[in-house]
Amino acid sequence: MNANTEETPRRVARPRDAATLVLYRMRRGRPCVLMGLRHSRHRFMPDQFVFPGGRVDRADGYVPAASEMQPHVAKRLSKAASPHRARALAMAAVRETFEETGLILGQRTDAPPRRLGDDWRHFCDTGFAPSLDSLEYICRAITPPFRPIRFNARFFLADGSRAHGRLAGSGELLDLDWIPLTKARKLPTPRIQQVVLDYLDELIDDEGRIRRPRRVPVQRMRHGRRVQEFE
Repeated sequence: MNANTEETPRRVARPRDAATLVLYRMRRGRPCVLMGLRHSRHRFMPDQFVFPGGRVDRADGYVPAASEMQPHVAKRLSKAASPHRARALAMAAVRETFEETGLILGQRTDAPPRRLGDDWRHFCDTGFAPSLDSLEYICRAITPPFRPIRFNARFFLADGSRAHGRLAGSGELLDLDWIPLTKARKLPTPRIQQVVLDYLDELIDDEGRIRRPRRVPVQRMRHGRRVQEFE
């Protein structure tokens, strides 16, 4: 084959670390999850209902917290990340949720940290420091290699009744609302988020308490096939 006619193999994008937070509230004895619609102009998952979340930033690993992750959560996250990166993932979930929804998982503080980057300055200007002790690590998903934008995303679950503030998103997520699970499962939503929605029946009991998962599912592709592993 002539060199000029050979096709250059497409470079597979490296997945970036990201974090997603599934917040729920109980209404009439049933859980409702916080979701919003991604704008049609987004390159990643346009016109899809999603949970708040996004990419890990460098500052996420250094901002002081009012409380740290529960030991079993930190241990599970550290199976596929360094302890520093594991903490940054949890912090990113809290920060992205604040940016996209206005809700704060945190505790009031009289001594906000100094030298904050822009990503955390607005959060700490509220008078709160981030709290990580209410987060449960429930799922990990790696975007398939044929996608031009890829993430190695960790999903966390937390009781939204513990969040402070009012829904007031940045505009990145439209139509933010607490949606009953039965309705959320019928919305246009990415495959992995549908998997998580189905999983919530096992994780939230009738009293609205989180059941600690015995193992964390990992959704990924191996040899061209979607597989579910555990960690």
